[in-house]
Amino acid sequence: MRKLLNTLYVTTPESYLTRDGENIVIKVADKEKFRLPIHNIEGIICFGYMGASPGLMHLCAERDVALSFLTEHGKFLARVNGPVSGNVLLRRKQYRIADDKSQSLELARLVIAAKIANCRTVLQRSMRDHDNNQNELECSVRLLAVKQKQALIAESADILRGIEGESAQNYFGVFNHLIVAQKDDFCMNGRNRRPPTDNLNSLLSYVYTILTHDVRSALESVGLDPCVGFLHTDRPGRVSLALDLVEEFRAYLGDRLVLSLINRKQINAKGFKKQETGGVLMTDETRKEVLVAWQKRKQEEILHPYLQTKIPIGLLPYTQAMLLARFIRGDIDNYPVFVNK
Repeated sequence: MRKLLNTLYVTTPESYLTRDGENIVIKVADKEKFRLPIHNIEGIICFGYMGASPGLMHLCAERDVALSFLTEHGKFLARVNGPVSGNVLLRRKQYRIADDKSQSLELARLVIAAKIANCRTVLQRSMRDHDNNQNELECSVRLLAVKQKQALIAESADILRGIEGESAQNYFGVFNHLIVAQKDDFCMNGRNRRPPTDNLNSLLSYVYTILTHDVRSALESVGLDPCVGFLHTDRPGRVSLALDLVEEFRAYLGDRLVLSLINRKQINAKGFKKQETGGVLMTDETRKEVLVAWQKRKQEEILHPYLQTKIPIGLLPYTQAMLLARFIRGDIDNYPVFVNK
């Protein structure tokens, strides 16, 4: 299981990935810069427009190591996988649930309610740790509590999406209050993306991209189809189920890491560049700093609220994917979403 904590991130744009026996080799200008045995990792994520040899792609497919290519902005480009080996019976049942509006809505309610609950916890945690803007944060916490209850009884997917949108607008409306250092350099006027237009949104989008990759890998590892979800609609190239499951982790894994990086001054405004198009892009050095912090965070342990056992935080996506698969198979009566209290 420890292998699941290890992802190789390649951020140097001039890199070329190749194979030497059972090793992954990274070269820059035909000079070897790094090598790692294939059995030590679970996935490779490449940022920027780099290349990989057919031999390495074959090795990754053979060893079930996901090889993903993203732009320097973090936009997904392509993914190399071996033959699908998921449980066909599990996937067929997943498809039947996805086609059933009632069952899909039931699952989607749980996921969005969990997302809202975890957002509330982030706000409450900030209120305990920092004595600033308590009134606004308290109002937001109370409103999110109402929205959480509304999500659990939403009568349609459209109504649920509306509740989710209102909750997100409220949550990100007070997000600036959670930042206690470098406030001028990291602030937002609401959530924006494609492309992000400020440093804070750029950082959030980058972390969410990494998180989505981990969740997708987790779903595939238990035999579920990451492209067939219950809330996010089907669309060519969209990993709908991965996007569904990511909602449980955005606040706990993504937002908390972002706030920690800023408030502890592990990153600063020099690590971001404004482009002519208006988008904001992180420098290579800042991306590396974020990835190092992400990997360290994954090594920390948490008491899983449902399993009541300690697990590394990096295995949370795999644990939830496993529980979702067990629910779909009928092994448990309901899907126990992840809620951090």
